[in-house]
Amino acid sequence: MSIYEHIQGNKIKTVFIMVFFTLFTTMLAYLLGKSLGYGTSWVGIALVFTGVTSIASYYYSDKIVLSISGAREADRSKDFDLYTVTENIAIAAGLPKPKVYLIDDSAPNAFATGRDPFHAVVCVTTGLVKKLNRRELEGVISHEISHIANFDIRLMAIVTVLVGMIALLSDWFTRSLWWKRDTDRERISAAVMIISLILVFISPLIATLIQLAVSRRREFLADASGALLTRNPQSLASALDKISKDREVLEAATNATAHLYIINPFKEKKFSAWFASLFNTHPPIEERIRILKEM
Repeated sequence: MSIYEHIQGNKIKTVFIMVFFTLFTTMLAYLLGKSLGYGTSWVGIALVFTGVTSIASYYYSDKIVLSISGAREADRSKDFDLYTVTENIAIAAGLPKPKVYLIDDSAPNAFATGRDPFHAVVCVTTGLVKKLNRRELEGVISHEISHIANFDIRLMAIVTVLVGMIALLSDWFTRSLWWKRDTDRERISAAVMIISLILVFISPLIATLIQLAVSRRREFLADASGALLTRNPQSLASALDKISKDREVLEAATNATAHLYIINPFKEKKFSAWFASLFNTHPPIEERIRILKEM
């Protein structure tokens, strides 16, 4: 697959994910409305809700992701190396310079987000800037700018928001059961079973959704594209090695945003790492480093 086919594929997947999310939420609202005795009124609410959410995820996904991550805009004078590296790589890629954000966290990691190259953001942790040398920082930034050029960012950001909304809806549906009176709970015992089954299957569904939408191949392609920009694949390989061996946990990462980062931000000792492993969006770091070293 050529880079142009990859970009076109990402645009098609974005539309597919938004349509799938709308249909899935509507179906869920219909089943729950019927089970809880509200009829089909929830379907209309679900359609409005998913429509607003889909539009918001397209136009404001970058702001939502940055807010979830607790990021702040970088300062050119204080973060000179990060700024100039981003500017240089963007020029090399023939793209507008993306906005630059920082997460105050000592764990090294980075991601890119936005809806297109003209509305893009590169976000790194303070730990990444402190622990990598300039060449390694160039490798990481080139990887993230490659995601921008390949339109991976639009797909990844929209998936992040929609997956988060599904999780919130699930929690809201669960809590709504406790608002029912005891007599109502007895009457809808079957509905409780249905909802329980739905909630049981939501997490694997979310994981599968992300696996289908954000393939492992995008990381390999961004690695290769980034190495082409810097003409130095060893710098990215060295950066990935340092990041993967760092034992600090990135506190800003969540299950919804984990797939955005250059490597999985969860560590093996953290319980949620098991949940994150279901997403399986990152190929083995050893394989990525091996391929880069062979270039």
